[in-house]
Amino acid sequence: MSRNGSIRGFVGRSLTVGSALVALAAGHACAIAPPVTEPASAQVAAAVRPTGSDLEVIRIDPDSVAPGSTTTVHAFINNAGPNRTASPFTVVITLPEGVTPEGPFFPEDCSVFQNGHRVRCVFPAGLPQSRTATAVVPVRIADTVPIGDLAGGYVAVRSEDDRNPGNDKQPFTIHVVETDQD
Repeated sequence: MSRNGSIRGFVGRSLTVGSALVALAAGHACAIAPPVTEPASAQVAAAVRPTGSDLEVIRIDPDSVAPGSTTTVHAFINNAGPNRTASPFTVVITLPEGVTPEGPFFPEDCSVFQNGHRVRCVFPAGLPQSRTATAVVPVRIADTVPIGDLAGGYVAVRSEDDRNPGNDKQPFTIHVVETDQD
């Protein structure tokens, strides 16, 4: 307590940021919690700090397909580490013109958006280093797509944990071939 015996004077001089004062109603006794060693903003920053995982898209071109037929886009994601992912990550598959998604998808909760030009799949946190995750998206090639290489599609991954965004997007090419005549 202060010289004048008031608890108010004691509190004014003794409290530090983050300390708590509990004044007991039955007298002048009090307890002070230990001070917080980091400011609140540092604690929040530590809670959302990336884990050091490095998600990367590995390019896999779909199997060749004839116009009007289906093939499958495999969105293959690797965690190059060095740590397990601490937050969910989102995989977005952008389809080239003349290609439409046709479920069922894996994971089942993948959703189509942007007028059928993109598919979004969300994976949970916890992908270990050197492990992979794959979104499987069947697609239909329009009858009007010409024979040849169909470019313009890509796979991208997004995560709060990812420390290297330079490898988060890869294109894919669909090889459109003539229908087999048996």
